Amino acid sequence: MKISRRQLMGFALAAPLGLSACQATYRNHGYVPPEEQLAQVVVGQTTQADIEGLLGRPSAQGLLTGSAWYYVGSRWQFYGPREPREIDRQVVAVSFAENGVVSNVERFGLERGQVVVLSRRVTDAGVSSLGLIRQLLGNVGRVQASDFLRD
Repeated sequence: MKISRRQLMGFALAAPLGLSACQATYRNHGYVPPEEQLAQVVVGQTTQADIEGLLGRPSAQGLLTGSAWYYVGSRWQFYGPREPREIDRQVVAVSFAENGVVSNVERFGLERGQVVVLSRRVTDAGVSSLGLIRQLLGNVGRVQASDFLRD
């Protein structure tokens, strides 16, 4: 069996297309302010209005009015027909005191399925409110099927 020049050219053109399907693609979702912008936030002095100008509006807010702003960003890997996989997630939580001044700035990451505090700036030792991550993880195991069933 002899391979013609036309078949060889067809293979030469099809091979890169087939190999490019094996290339992973990445997508970023959400927004997390970079460290340079977070360095401009002064705990105990910066107000909620200042944060909006420095960092922009958050992707989520705390349960209490203005208690905290959460900036969430994640990076996903798509590889052919496989299920997309989250390879990085970061959450920046900016907490406010009752007078609207920043009381805490925290950066969380996701390492091996565990929430990890990457950085933290607090004015006092006692944090008065629970962060979003702590609230979510604190409810794991407390919900039972009987809570949803009616008699």
